[in-house]
Amino acid sequence: MKMTPLFLAAAVAALSASAIAAPKPPAAKPAAATPAKPSGPLAADWRTPNPDDVLVIDTNKGRIIVEMVPEVAPIFTDRMRELALEHFFDGQTFFRVIEDFMDQTGDPENRGTGGSTKPDVKAEFLFRRGPDTAFTLAVDQSVAEVGFIKSLPVATQSMMLAPMTKDGKVSGFAFYCPGVAGAARGEAENSANSQFFLMRASFPALERKYTAWGRVISGQGAVTQIKTGEPVEDPQDKMLTLRVLSDMPEKDRPKIRVIDPAGKWFKAEVARAQVAGGTSFTACDVNIPVEVK
Repeated sequence: MKMTPLFLAAAVAALSASAIAAPKPPAAKPAAATPAKPSGPLAADWRTPNPDDVLVIDTNKGRIIVEMVPEVAPIFTDRMRELALEHFFDGQTFFRVIEDFMDQTGDPENRGTGGSTKPDVKAEFLFRRGPDTAFTLAVDQSVAEVGFIKSLPVATQSMMLAPMTKDGKVSGFAFYCPGVAGAARGEAENSANSQFFLMRASFPALERKYTAWGRVISGQGAVTQIKTGEPVEDPQDKMLTLRVLSDMPEKDRPKIRVIDPAGKWFKAEVARAQVAGGTSFTACDVNIPVEVK
């Protein structure tokens, strides 16, 4: 299957007036001092991610652990899980890697033109958030709300609009912060298949144009150590294996816990980051501790 290389897609039409606008940063409080970094999290501040939604990627640069977020991209997370259970990704290289941007992989041809034998999947640039979505508010901007779904920073319309929509939900999108995992595609919006990329840095231009389906929660250092090139000359950096955590033998499974965005520690960290960032604050500035044993 031939695919147009990532990010050469035509510009996506502007969202309608009913869609959410990119959130503006909150106004700073010049007189306020930056709060001290919160003390160590307590037991109640942690959560254990669903092992069916965790990908363990062992590379020659080290282990990368990605938490998938099906609440935001259920179709592509299903595809990633399906292919991982088939060991489809084992041995594939990072064939297109751009400094201060992203690492692209997931092509059995290792050049950006291939994919799996499965059909392409529908774009999930936006998602629908309902009252039962596990969303933690960080910034309320009246018409838009910035927050987190698990480890993924997102923005949505205000939930006050939900009663006025047919499905009782509002639209949202994910921020492309460092570590966010996205689905590669060609020029056609619904052309994602197996190729994916991991962000080395923030890149807001991708938001609402490429499906974000998860985030690196451990191993970002390995992401940034992958050899760069567009394409990579003689690519040697590769995924040795990519496994769903729940599919790994019990003795080999890493024990993972992630800070809970609904906990007191996280809320204090958000407040600290907001004051420290001032008018330049974004959700990407919020620290999300992870423990892996």
